[in-house]
Amino acid sequence: MTTLEPAIGTDPTPPGAEVRYEWSGFPWWFVGILAVIAFPLFKILTDETWNEGFQFIKDGLSLTITVTVGGFVIAMIAGLVVALGRMSKNPVAKNLATFYIELIRGIPVLVTIFMFGLVIVPWFINLIGVSPQSFVASNTFKTTVAVGLIYAAFIAEVFRAGIESIHQGQVEAGMAMGLKKRQVFRLIVWPQAIKNVMPALGNDLIALLKDSSLVSILAVRELTQMTKLWTGRSFQFFAGFMILAALYLMLTVSLSLILQWYERRIATP
Repeated sequence: MTTLEPAIGTDPTPPGAEVRYEWSGFPWWFVGILAVIAFPLFKILTDETWNEGFQFIKDGLSLTITVTVGGFVIAMIAGLVVALGRMSKNPVAKNLATFYIELIRGIPVLVTIFMFGLVIVPWFINLIGVSPQSFVASNTFKTTVAVGLIYAAFIAEVFRAGIESIHQGQVEAGMAMGLKKRQVFRLIVWPQAIKNVMPALGNDLIALLKDSSLVSILAVRELTQMTKLWTGRSFQFFAGFMILAALYLMLTVSLSLILQWYERRIATP
């Protein structure tokens, strides 16, 4: 029995195989997301009730973005402080930082939002004598601080892992060059650490965006609260929560694509 073998110098790969390989990476998941978003969008454009719901719900978009961005900034700053405390050789700082991380991670997010929003932040506001009519005393500010301090515990561990991933030899080399510890951290350790933890920070930012919906429990009029108000008035629960899901999908997927682009950019030598 004879077998057919490719001629010498010819490519044994079947015609079109390379093309099929290239197309195997097509982002079908993105097509699926667009399909999910397309249905509410079509209904908004063609149905008066859906359009009314969208016009009402979208007014909460600015507060959702405010809570997300403000909370993430607080989480980054507080998280770095806690991470440095966790790595400190000072036993007081180390134990306080560890206590904070384990305390926050051991309590459900919703319970922690209640504690910060209704107990801790108002107590602190009264302590410093802030006017009840000021923005600092508003539920938006309270919940933004609450979400930020909650995520600070998780981001602290991300920062700690990133800083500890830098080889000690680089620190010693910087010290040998006459740099002080702060200069070594600022010029050598931190730029590499932040690059290493960018994917994890991006995931935390997306998670914080989704968890911002929990602040609706304190009547903050972000997207979820606006949806609850409209559906409670119109009883259009399917329409309301489909619009809400589409809005969150657009926000999270857009943010995810931006973060992926940025990660590829900083990874380029």
